[in-house]
Amino acid sequence: MDVNFEDEGEQIYRAILPADCYWKPDGTLSSAAFKDKKGLSVDRANGRSQSECISFMKSHLSGSIAFVTVKMCHNVNALLKYLPLPDDEFHSEIHNSESIALLSKRQAKYLAHIATVVSREEGI
Repeated sequence: MDVNFEDEGEQIYRAILPADCYWKPDGTLSSAAFKDKKGLSVDRANGRSQSECISFMKSHLSGSIAFVTVKMCHNVNALLKYLPLPDDEFHSEIHNSESIALLSKRQAKYLAHIATVVSREEGI
């Protein structure tokens, strides 16, 4: 697996849970969905189709699902780290930088604004 995220078009999927608190009243995604002080947990596509990615995530996670691309992360100088788990070989994290896990306000806002929601669950 490409640990360097060289394919800028690769989709990076984020599960958004609980569903209600990460949505603005106008229905758009809040930047809070892209904030985690330990590093933003995501799954990379790595050659899988969008439907395969969504099915895999829904098999062990609940909530809504959105994606950004590697290029979008690079646009705000966010660092992608490939960190596979025993039950999730696609698990990765998005960090602010090599030394700071939490995305900056600017990074989180940009990613939330540009993210594509591919599965929306209400009231979880």
